[in-house]
Amino acid sequence: MKKKNSMIFLGMIAILVVAVLFYRTQFAEPKEPYYARVTDEAYEVLIDGEWQAVPIKGVNMGIAKPGYFPGESAITEEEYSRWFEMIGEMNANNIRVYTLHPPEFYQAFKKYNDTHEEKIYLFHGVWVNEEMLIEAQDAYDEETLADFQEEIQHVVAAIHGDITVPERVGHSHGKYKADISQYVIGWMVGIEWDPHVVVSTNELHQGIGEYQGTLFETKDASPFEHWLAEQMDYISTYEKENYDVIRPTSFTNWVTTDLLTHPSDTSGKEDLVSVDPNHIYPVNEMEEVGEFASYHVYPYYPEYLIYDQKYQDVLDHRGEENQYASYLKELKEQHRMPIIVAEFGVPSSRGRTHTGPNGKHQGFISEEEQGEVTSDLFEDIMEAGYLGGIVFSWQDEWFKRTWNTMDYDNPDRRPYWSNAQTSEQQFGILSFDTHKIQVDGETADWEEHEPIYTAKEGPLNEMYIDHDERYLYLRLDYDAGEEGYPVFLFDTIQDQGNHTIAGLNGSTFTNGIDFIANMHPDESRLLIDAYYDFYNYQYGMMLDFIEADPANPVKNSGQFRPLYYVLNRAIELADTNETIPYEDYETGKLLPGNGNPAADDYNSLADYAQTEAGVLELRIPWLLLQFRDPSQKEVMGDLVEEGATASQFIDALSVGVLFLDDKEEVITSFPAQKNQKIPTLHPYTWEKWDIPPSEERLKDSYDLLKETFDAY
Repeated sequence: MKKKNSMIFLGMIAILVVAVLFYRTQFAEPKEPYYARVTDEAYEVLIDGEWQAVPIKGVNMGIAKPGYFPGESAITEEEYSRWFEMIGEMNANNIRVYTLHPPEFYQAFKKYNDTHEEKIYLFHGVWVNEEMLIEAQDAYDEETLADFQEEIQHVVAAIHGDITVPERVGHSHGKYKADISQYVIGWMVGIEWDPHVVVSTNELHQGIGEYQGTLFETKDASPFEHWLAEQMDYISTYEKENYDVIRPTSFTNWVTTDLLTHPSDTSGKEDLVSVDPNHIYPVNEMEEVGEFASYHVYPYYPEYLIYDQKYQDVLDHRGEENQYASYLKELKEQHRMPIIVAEFGVPSSRGRTHTGPNGKHQGFISEEEQGEVTSDLFEDIMEAGYLGGIVFSWQDEWFKRTWNTMDYDNPDRRPYWSNAQTSEQQFGILSFDTHKIQVDGETADWEEHEPIYTAKEGPLNEMYIDHDERYLYLRLDYDAGEEGYPVFLFDTIQDQGNHTIAGLNGSTFTNGIDFIANMHPDESRLLIDAYYDFYNYQYGMMLDFIEADPANPVKNSGQFRPLYYVLNRAIELADTNETIPYEDYETGKLLPGNGNPAADDYNSLADYAQTEAGVLELRIPWLLLQFRDPSQKEVMGDLVEEGATASQFIDALSVGVLFLDDKEEVITSFPAQKNQKIPTLHPYTWEKWDIPPSEERLKDSYDLLKETFDAY
């Protein structure tokens, strides 16, 4: 009886297997050998059984959100889904990711494409462990290569919904069951290659010869290009062998390692070595799919994009001088394959990092200007005959650092607050800043606040303070008919600061004043105690880029200085023997305007709003007050005594205000005393935080890019 039951059971299993196989062959959608291909002039995607040319117009998407580092993979499926809707409505047709995202990304991506007629396609990257690569100075290093190829396997299996990735610090993990492979139209493997790693790899592996693989081979390749061809072959053959599909494959490249010669460069690193896509060829089935190159190209860096003589006096399709368009033209002419500009754009940060030509700066541009410049760059890309471009980036990324501010903040706490001064954090089209106070001269958002000071007589009436993850906010109500202007005083670091202000009639303060916000109507600016000036300390006293002033700062000097950031060292142009001088800018200048994102005249760079009725609202980015981490009340410490990494944790910052007449005479102050000692500033404190408040908001650049993408 048992034997008979076993036979019946096995028979039922066999019938079930046959039924499943029949269903798969009769009803399941068969996988194509490839879903995308590259011709000489177009990127084509298989849509409803027909090949259609698709102009590449997309956005790069990082893996972080406020309060989390990228390796924590904290973005939820609901957030991804919402973002995909916004991206589709922006008329973008693709997203590029750099590394494996959590399973929620792939689930949301599949749901979006299953429910939308107009699909969003995906370029998927595979990240190389940059720290391992730089430490080894050898792309062939066994540990680095094994780590990279394991990541390749995970990514390939993940897009087919066919893997459970074990938990590993700094990497996404989980069960990947959403098959999105038909919407993945290309691989872009790797990172922006460190030129010194490329040189070292080439030297260590001289004589390695050409690479002959299953789907890729090389001709006249350097050892590093040989290695790249091998990795491109690895990801393609791995997918072919396991899933019987291939797709166009490229590697990440950037201007620093392009194949062109830049005669003005004297940096010793920006034009050091080339990584040439022309030396890597598809073979066998991959020849049918075609090939493309992918480059990150920004208009302001490296500097030779601006200064090379061959890019000067060249007119673009608008009839304007345009070094960016000129570079794109030369780059395309030197490639035997089509190109995608896989990263381009400008950040809408308050802080600036590079000055670009024709207003195409890395920072200190408004959200509206971000949209205008990025749209112009995309038009340049398309006019130059490229396959398309992918904007960097979809969302702001608070964990990022920028070279000219990275020594100011605490690197372990970057995701926990929004740094308006760091350009790398502000490339996104999607903002997360809460704008707790709108800074538009309206007082409705202060209704729940109690004033920290109410005067019995004018011209100062009331003063308020608040903060959020990005700014310290001040509101001052004063008699509008009074001639004069306010000066805010800030005491942040303990046992430091000036007890007098040079030229201010001998007024003294019990608090040490570290910063002054001088709201003179002709030119408002933030000033810093000369002893506490990190710019003077770092670039004058330590690096000797500028003449230190003061050369030997002392405490309580009464001297205050403007706040500057460095932009560039002096540059010697090799092709003209011209020297471009050292460049900096005054980041402490305060700009009037409307800081309310809902206003028609919104300016994201506005620092203050002032009304004829006598209301002044001011917002100051935390970094301008030299907070290393406002979420933990950490400020920069005593630089002169303790060095550049000095820090101090405070209980509160203290704020006061003077009201000066046109002759810089003190009319009154908070607390109100005329022309005399000010006894105490008002302490302001707040609760520490880890997960910061955040609020999604599409920047002004979104609508401009939506319009631009719709035209192509």
